[in-house]
Amino acid sequence: MTTLKHNNKTINIVNDEHAESPRTWDNLGTMICFHGRYNLGDEHSFDYNSFEEMEKAIEKQYDAVVLPLYLYDHSGITISTSPFSCRWDSGQVGFIAISKEKARNEYGWKAITKKRKELLTSYLEGEVETYDQYLRGDIFGFEILNSEGEVEDSCWGFYGEESAIEEAKAVA
Repeated sequence: MTTLKHNNKTINIVNDEHAESPRTWDNLGTMICFHGRYNLGDEHSFDYNSFEEMEKAIEKQYDAVVLPLYLYDHSGITISTSPFSCRWDSGQVGFIAISKEKARNEYGWKAITKKRKELLTSYLEGEVETYDQYLRGDIFGFEILNSEGEVEDSCWGFYGEESAIEEAKAVA
């Protein structure tokens, strides 16, 4: 917990232990993950013998952008679209993808140009970063206390401690 003073009020920044998975939101991409101990990503029906085989099937079905997903598992887990350097505690766990059809429907595009693929890639990377924050427990809430120490206001579900601090100060 972080405690700070602002406008004669005490602000407590606290980990949000009841945060909702961002994969329950309306996401642009679909996360297709496989892991023996963790239930990661979105529900799917893919079942293949190798990531290479699965990637070909995903690229055929999700024909706009397909990015690999890697997991590092050591005293907690973290996920990324780039591999981790530890070969013992990390490896590929799946893919995040978007189809041309979904991108066209979402944005009203007729064609998926190279520039639009780059934009879609950055959106998918953002979804992975948000999901990584969720997996690492990097979600916070705040409580604003008055001079008597009573909770005057509170709010939860901020991704990153700094965003919780900024909002708490604005409210205080």
